[in-house]
Amino acid sequence: KNTIMINMLGLVIGFPAPVILAILITELRGRRFRKLAQTVSYLPHFLSWVIFGGIMLELLASGGIVNKGLNLFRLAEGNMNLMADPNKFYMIFTVISIIKSIGYGSILYISAITSVDQDMYEAAYIDGANRFQKMWHVTLPGIRMIVVLMCVLALGNVLNAGFDQVLNLYSPQVYETGDIIDTFIYRIGVIDAQFGPATAMGVFKSAVSCLFISVSYYVAYKFFDYRIF
Repeated sequence: KNTIMINMLGLVIGFPAPVILAILITELRGRRFRKLAQTVSYLPHFLSWVIFGGIMLELLASGGIVNKGLNLFRLAEGNMNLMADPNKFYMIFTVISIIKSIGYGSILYISAITSVDQDMYEAAYIDGANRFQKMWHVTLPGIRMIVVLMCVLALGNVLNAGFDQVLNLYSPQVYETGDIIDTFIYRIGVIDAQFGPATAMGVFKSAVSCLFISVSYYVAYKFFDYRIF
């Protein structure tokens, strides 16, 4: 349940984020500011989850800056460790994952946007379209195929919720909502030395993942003419 819930939140909330960022970056007027925005958004990707997760845990701790900000604006009362609250783990984990990957994930969509026919923008301008209308009627349709294709391929990894992320962000207090298949296998197999059940769960996960990936690639080939080989 936790594995699927984290993945579904990542698809619903996290998948559109790089697309939106790519569109916003390409709409920036200043070339230097555009490069600065790209660089800043890429930086979290090059930090390991050990470092980035440690930073997030410090920010979200009971005495962290996020907690102080919530108290300042009276959105919360008292000191609370946000990462130790099982009811908030899904959403906080999704937001942290987006911050980490949004910049790097936008590279593909920025490349797709730059390949959109510029004559379409000129025609839209002549017809009186503003910047938002050009984004909606020219940019999005121009990258529609790559967006749909990436979404279909992402469905093949529905059981890979991110071992590194969860391992560095969760704690025994949030096992109820934070424990996924990979961390459960790691805990009972490596820590508790229950190799039999860990192997069985690993094989089951691999089989189901292989099925999902095969179906997603079939859909990508059937409807979007995408092939690897």
